[in-house]
Amino acid sequence: MIATTADELNKVLAQGERVKDLVEESAHSLTSVNEALRQEVSSRGPSPQVAEALSVNEATERKVDDASGKLTQMNRALEGQVRDRTLLVHQFAAATEQEQAARHAAFHDVLTGLPNRALFDDRLEHGIAQAHRHQWALAVMFLDIDSFKAVNDHYGHEAGDAVLKAVAQRIEKSARADDTVSRYGGDEFLYLLVDTGTPADLAAIADKIVKAIQAPIEVRTGARTEFLSVQTSIGISIFPQDGGTASALIRRADAAMYRAKQDRSGHAFAQ
Repeated sequence: MIATTADELNKVLAQGERVKDLVEESAHSLTSVNEALRQEVSSRGPSPQVAEALSVNEATERKVDDASGKLTQMNRALEGQVRDRTLLVHQFAAATEQEQAARHAAFHDVLTGLPNRALFDDRLEHGIAQAHRHQWALAVMFLDIDSFKAVNDHYGHEAGDAVLKAVAQRIEKSARADDTVSRYGGDEFLYLLVDTGTPADLAAIADKIVKAIQAPIEVRTGARTEFLSVQTSIGISIFPQDGGTASALIRRADAAMYRAKQDRSGHAFAQ
């Protein structure tokens, strides 16, 4: 609405400038006519008709000059309003951008750009409500990078961050449009799948993610380029059989993930 008002003011200002130009053009024409009449009066002597016409024209010329002056003042005032409105538009756009950035930062992980724990929990609660209403199945996958501490210790935290970002991208690329992938903390990720298929379908998705993450990841360690291969373990819980609340589903998926890690099986379902 602010932008629209500024646009309207610009249109009024442009019209005002055109009117001012026409008035100034008319004033110039009147000045030329009056000068000619004065010369005629001066050369031929006073003629009542010419003198009267000159008097009327001079009065009109003064009015036109006055109108031109007022139009100039009005246009200057409009220019000030346009500047103020334009500044307000820019300030409003900047404030909106800052608000959006702050909101994004509040609900997304800084490193990977994925939804953070707060946003994931909110979407999981909403997903459970929808699953109740529509009698859908819903699944939570809890993913953990195996031996991630060794990556940080051996190659440094910059390499560790590169691994985390690559893993996040690969999980997200494997996800469906309606699902949510979240960095839950450290090297842990959560994947919410809504309206899921059979356990066999979930196992196939988990295997796909495991294989995607295994592909070598290019990282910089000082002046050298390294290609690291990491493994992941995935625990899977299903609503409603493994829990009716968000915390229960995450807890069961976490426990299943630790069994997968111990068994080196890649993924495991909640028991």
